[in-house]
Amino acid sequence: MTAHWTESHKNLMLFSGRAHPELGEAVAKELGYDLTPTTARDFANGEIFIRFEESVRGADCFVIQSHTQPLNKWLMEQLIMIDALKRGSAKRITAILPFYPYARQDKKHRGREPISARLVADLLVAAGADRIVSVDLHTDQIQGFFDGPVDHMHAMPILTDYIKNKYPLNNLCVVSPDAGRVKVAEKWANVFDGAPMAFVHKTRSVDVANEVTANRVVGDVEGKDCILLDDMIDTGGTIAGAVRVLKEAGAHSVVIACTHGVFSGPARERLSDCGAEEVITTDTLPQSTEGWKNLTVLSIAPLLAKTISEIFENGSVTTLFEGEA
Repeated sequence: MTAHWTESHKNLMLFSGRAHPELGEAVAKELGYDLTPTTARDFANGEIFIRFEESVRGADCFVIQSHTQPLNKWLMEQLIMIDALKRGSAKRITAILPFYPYARQDKKHRGREPISARLVADLLVAAGADRIVSVDLHTDQIQGFFDGPVDHMHAMPILTDYIKNKYPLNNLCVVSPDAGRVKVAEKWANVFDGAPMAFVHKTRSVDVANEVTANRVVGDVEGKDCILLDDMIDTGGTIAGAVRVLKEAGAHSVVIACTHGVFSGPARERLSDCGAEEVITTDTLPQSTEGWKNLTVLSIAPLLAKTISEIFENGSVTTLFEGEA
C-alpha cells in the first residue's frame, strides 16, 4: 500500500479583533457561525497578546478587523492574529479589512515620501495572510500591492438601495466630490436610471493634511436633489465645503453618502450643520448616532458574510456586486 486516503472536511473558522466586535458578531450571525473564542489582552507596556482557544489546524480562517482609532494598535493586533493562525497550522488565512488602513498614502506626491498602503500589504504577507477582503478601497491600484487574491467589495448596492427606497429618483443628480471619483459617480448614475451628473472642482494642499478647498461645481445642479458621494469622510471639511458650493449653485437639497465614516475631530459638527438633509454611511468602522442631527448607519455585515461564504465554497465573489459572472 503506497497511499493512505482519509476523508477531509473543510472547516470555516471566524475570528474578530477588538476594534469593532459588534461587526464581527453581526457577520457571524449572518453566517450562522460563532466567533472562535480568543484571549486578547494588552501588557503594561502596550504589547498585545493573542491566543485562540480552539485548534485551527487545517482550517479556512477569516480574520475580521476594523481599523479605527488607535489605528496602529488595531493593525498590529490583526497582524499578530494572522501570525498566531499561521503558527497554528491554519490551511488558509483571509484578512478582512473593511476599511483598508493607510489607503490614502497609495503613491508618492513628492520625493522622500512613503507608500504606506503598499507597506500594509507587505506586512499582511509577512504575517501570513493568503488573501485580502476589503470594501471600497481608496484607489483600485491598492489591489496590486498584495501578492495574492484581493476581493475588492463595493458598498454601492447597500447605499443605492437605501436611497432608492427613501428618495424619489425623478429629480436626482449624482455629484462627485472631485474629478477623481467621476467614474464611480457614473456607476451610481446608471443605478438611478441615468441620472445627470456633476462634480466639485477642488484644490488640495500637499503640505497640510486634510486641507482641501471646494471651488466650484462643474455641471448643472440648479433645483436638483443632489447625492454627494465619496468613499470616506475624515474631518468632513471637503464634503461640508462641497455642500456649501452645491447650495450656492442652486441645489434644492443635498444627501451625503459614503462607505467609510472616519469622522475625526470636528466632522460631526461640520456635517450636522452643513445643510445636508442626511449623512449615510456604513459600519465598516464603529459608528454612533449620538450627537448627530442627520446620520444614518447601514450594516455592511450581510455583504461581508456573503463574501466569506463565496470564498469558502469556492464561488464567485464578483456576482455579489456585478450580477451573474
